[in-house]
Amino acid sequence: MLMVKGTVYQNMSQVPKEHDLHGTLVTENLIGITHDHFITFYLDMDIDGPNNSFVKVHMTKQEISPEESPRKSILKFNREVAKTEKDGRIKLNLYDPSEFHVVNPARLSKVGNPSGYKIVPAATAASLLDLADPPQLRSGFTNNQIWITPYNQSEEWAGGLFAYQSRGDDTLAVWSERNRPIENKDIVTWYTLGFHHIPCQEDYPLMPTVSSSFDLKPVNFFDKNPILRAAPYFEEDLPVCETIANSI
Repeated sequence: MLMVKGTVYQNMSQVPKEHDLHGTLVTENLIGITHDHFITFYLDMDIDGPNNSFVKVHMTKQEISPEESPRKSILKFNREVAKTEKDGRIKLNLYDPSEFHVVNPARLSKVGNPSGYKIVPAATAASLLDLADPPQLRSGFTNNQIWITPYNQSEEWAGGLFAYQSRGDDTLAVWSERNRPIENKDIVTWYTLGFHHIPCQEDYPLMPTVSSSFDLKPVNFFDKNPILRAAPYFEEDLPVCETIANSI
């Protein structure tokens, strides 16, 4: 159900230019309020054992001189192992790209790469509210898209036990301020996925489905592409739904 508030306006032609509705007039006398949605995923991954590390694989452009190549630039990457919780805070940036790996540094492949999985973000959003705004204090977990913390049984809910009544003193953002060691530890990865929602008429009275996602993909976990050994699917392997007529 769309979040709405009442208004005296029945048509946009009645709204003064200086009056901000903070939403969209979706039908007569009702405004759909502009808001956000955030979902945080708690990922307690033990990759080949409990002691793991978080690695930011940062991509950059390397300039090339004319004497080296007709190319002007190439890509390179640098692996940055997070030492403490503040190193594991990630704000996604399209023009400053990285991959985000959770690895077991003690488990190496036959060619020497650490076994791991990577977080692959899809469409997401970040909060625009002031960090000192009471709703943002309660929702401090939205300050970053990725957080890494050492495992603690009492730290399970990113927004605290009572998010709507919270003062923001029992959230993921507060726990992370301790800046505890996270290298080669039993760690938890938190991924926050968000949506900005500017309502429209099609959202009223019942909203359509909006979807997004992220992927967890193996990175140097297998020696080669594991799907190559999988048996192919044939038509007879697929489930078949049949209609059964009952006669009375």
